[in-house]
Amino acid sequence: MKTALVLGATGLVGSQILQQLLADARYETVLALTRRPFDVEHPKLKQVIINFDNPDPVQIRGDELYCALGTTLRKAGSKEAQYRIDCTYPFEIGRIARENGVEKYLLVSSVGADAGSSNFYLRIKGELEEKLKTLEFPVFVAARPSLLLGKRPEFRMGEKIGIVLAQTFAFLIPKKYRGIEARQVAGALIALANQDLEGVHIIESDQLRQF
Repeated sequence: MKTALVLGATGLVGSQILQQLLADARYETVLALTRRPFDVEHPKLKQVIINFDNPDPVQIRGDELYCALGTTLRKAGSKEAQYRIDCTYPFEIGRIARENGVEKYLLVSSVGADAGSSNFYLRIKGELEEKLKTLEFPVFVAARPSLLLGKRPEFRMGEKIGIVLAQTFAFLIPKKYRGIEARQVAGALIALANQDLEGVHIIESDQLRQF
């Protein structure tokens, strides 16, 4: 049985990853790497309080690393802070995890992720993908969901409006860009982690619905 590490376990997709891993008999232990404790209890769950600016390598050991860590510019307060949360922390934790023998990195990225993009958010997501490839995990999967559907802990007006519009006009939107449930993204990543894969796999939003 396996040990899974989860970054961003309290977010929209991260909480779904956490719930599904806890319910999956293939996993004996789920380690949530978190800045502060959160209100979830389960016999398989261990909350590991971590200093992301100076992580202790001893805390970052397991078989698979799932990363759904991310924030918004408004919540972060600056582009520098958002870059640190969305790119620097996921990369540094990944680097330590790989040095400790973690075999698989499963990333929640974004549709349109591109290190050369003029859009700041898409650029940092693309940069993270490229940086993680250099770590040479035996298996690296980057899921690129479109607009995420589901109930967030915090209310985001702009996103709520976008979801309503996306659902109303879904028939006009190419499948790759249609909204997708967070639980589907989580389930796809766990399914991919348990397939006989090797190397780098970029999974677009429409492909995630197949799992």
